[in-house]
Amino acid sequence: MCKRTNLKPITGYILALCIFSTFNLWSQQRVGIVLSGGGAVGFAHIGVLKALEEKGVPIDYITGTSAGALVGSMYAAGYSPVEIEAYVLSKEFQLMSTGKLKTSQGFLYKEDEPDASLLSFSFSADSILNKSLPTRLIVPTYLDFEMMKLLGTAGASVGNDFNQLFVPFRCVASDIVNKKSVVFSNGHLNQAVRASMTFPFYLDPIRVNNLLLFDGGLYNNFPADVMYLDFQPDYIIGSNVSVNAPPPAEDGLISQLTNMLVSYSNYRLPCEEGMMIEPDPKIGTFEFDNVKKAIDAGYKATLAKLDTILLQVNRTVDSTDLAQRRKAFRDRIIELKVSSISNNTYRKRDVTFARRSMIRTSKMEILDSTVLERRYYRLNATNQIDFIYPLLNLRSDSTYNLALEVRKAKDFKVDIGGHFSSRAVNTGFIGLTYRHIGKTASSVFASSYFGKFYGSINTGYRLEIPSIFPISVSAYFTMNRWDYFRSFATFFEDVKPSFLLQNEMYYGVKLNHPIGNTTKSSFDFRMVHLEDDYYQNENFTNKDTADMTRFNGSSFSWEFVQNSLNRKQFATSGHFFKFKSRYVYGRETSIPGSTSIDNSIQQNFHEWINLSAEFQSFPISTRVFHIGVYGKGVFNSQSLFSNYTASLLSTTSFSPIPDAETYFLPEYRSPQHIGTGLNMIFSIKKAIDIRLEGYYYQPFVILVRNVDGSPSYSKPFKGSALMASTSIIYHTVVGPLRATLNYFPKQSNPLSFQLSYGFVLFNERAIR
Repeated sequence: MCKRTNLKPITGYILALCIFSTFNLWSQQRVGIVLSGGGAVGFAHIGVLKALEEKGVPIDYITGTSAGALVGSMYAAGYSPVEIEAYVLSKEFQLMSTGKLKTSQGFLYKEDEPDASLLSFSFSADSILNKSLPTRLIVPTYLDFEMMKLLGTAGASVGNDFNQLFVPFRCVASDIVNKKSVVFSNGHLNQAVRASMTFPFYLDPIRVNNLLLFDGGLYNNFPADVMYLDFQPDYIIGSNVSVNAPPPAEDGLISQLTNMLVSYSNYRLPCEEGMMIEPDPKIGTFEFDNVKKAIDAGYKATLAKLDTILLQVNRTVDSTDLAQRRKAFRDRIIELKVSSISNNTYRKRDVTFARRSMIRTSKMEILDSTVLERRYYRLNATNQIDFIYPLLNLRSDSTYNLALEVRKAKDFKVDIGGHFSSRAVNTGFIGLTYRHIGKTASSVFASSYFGKFYGSINTGYRLEIPSIFPISVSAYFTMNRWDYFRSFATFFEDVKPSFLLQNEMYYGVKLNHPIGNTTKSSFDFRMVHLEDDYYQNENFTNKDTADMTRFNGSSFSWEFVQNSLNRKQFATSGHFFKFKSRYVYGRETSIPGSTSIDNSIQQNFHEWINLSAEFQSFPISTRVFHIGVYGKGVFNSQSLFSNYTASLLSTTSFSPIPDAETYFLPEYRSPQHIGTGLNMIFSIKKAIDIRLEGYYYQPFVILVRNVDGSPSYSKPFKGSALMASTSIIYHTVVGPLRATLNYFPKQSNPLSFQLSYGFVLFNERAIR
């Protein structure tokens, strides 16, 4: 064992071991590697291991903290430095580090309908403040599942004994209740490493043996003492990328909190026979997109010390033999196949929903890795679940039991947002949802848009029945109001009076079911009550009375949606397709106003079918440049209403540019039309896009006004039109901030500029 240095002894036990071991207990030197914590900087350890392996330096033991625990555990689980490097440089790992998921890991069926929310927070009924403050910066769902696959199978295959790994391994976490380090030598490998790297407020803490554990770096950021005590190596190589925090400043809140949370760590080796490597990649703790720089720094720093290390270490490892031993170890790892699932929560709440959503309980079903992943992320998408942590337990038949620690979401969720513009279309949004989960999952929701241009109330109840092929049933009630102005007025101009008011009220029942992770289908039946107030010409005054058209009826529809776009608006990658068929039956009542030519009240029954298909796709999507294509087609068999304006208001509009929804544009309305467009997006910074959009609209027929004010259809393929838009968008953490110039060539003022913040999204129209 290596002899201690003249440094102050770490413990009396270490001193005794050092005195006892004055001669070499091994015929050949055993080498231990100590890896410090350090966040993204800690991936320099990969470069250290890579350089050591290339020169044949033996690695017999590993201890690590936080990032060092992750890198060290992967090596101990049989992954080579080259494999570890490729993994942390992958797009998948970059998503993990930011708390995001791959598109295929979403579950459209469980996602809420898009709305204008910008900010969400949750709270519990028993404590609004104490249990409602966020405890994480990123959502570690992807990270936790991947660590289970990478490390959980290896740990379970060796009986959860870290001494039986490819390289014996230790990691440390922090018990903040007892203010001490916890050293892991056995147990679930992925759980031990996850506890070691749980940086406070960045990742959700997890419980191990009923202890809530955090980042090992809080109390021991360089576990050289653990290496010395547990393994007694002959030579220690330390890789350190951290320093102790400076003393707190009187006016420095962060420095004060850091010193309260983090204890002093000894970054020196406990014995003479050893070497310190201290890479300095000059990147930030959370700059995971710069890990290649850290890896290269670790590799370079190690090469500078290798000649000395090779003089002091009296044996080397043959690369071929190492590769064979690594392969033999990996071959002994039992393949991930899950035959049973258990779920629990330390609060003893019944979350049977989780187990029933993952596996068929009525038959002996075995889930391979692909099926398990798909169902796991489907469960994760459940709004009533806040956090899931997976563990694997090996069964006697060489399959696994998947033990899920399920944390129920807080009872209430509040959404706040809207669209705030330099035009007079400002709209606020607020929503409140109550969530419950047990044997089933349910939610009660209510939301409201409020503003001069648009107002709405939407309430409902949703019940989800757990199954491998789930279904949900929703009952809802919605009221919408649109108040269109005469001009393209800016915020500072007078926009009175309104020339068009549309009011909608509808209620109904919807049945949803998934087809794939990014695809869903829904059947909807609703009762509708519509009222439009309008003037028949532009020369009206405040003394004129508006015409009014009411439509009362019912609607049945089927909708198929596939959506993998990366944003709910202003997307830059992914695909979207929607097909919708709707049958409508009802009665129209039109009451004339002072600007109407016909003074008689009209009543007519209408029955029609509406078919529509819409798609958006980004076939080219790179880091800095994106090209998207758009298309839409509508076929509507609707008969004409009593007058031209009423008929126009009942038809479908073409509005691929979000701001087009805030204008009343007759030239883009037709019962049957097609449209197509092209998007070009330049991502000049990570969160800044320049968007150029152009669209062509071709109606099959358009509405025309006869001399007597009655409506009729034009000859086919008249009235084509263009529209275009250019924007600079900054995608902030809580929504898009943009400057936009829109072009509608058939308007008297074809160009319209606006500054805005938020999403231009509204509740669904009743039938239009």
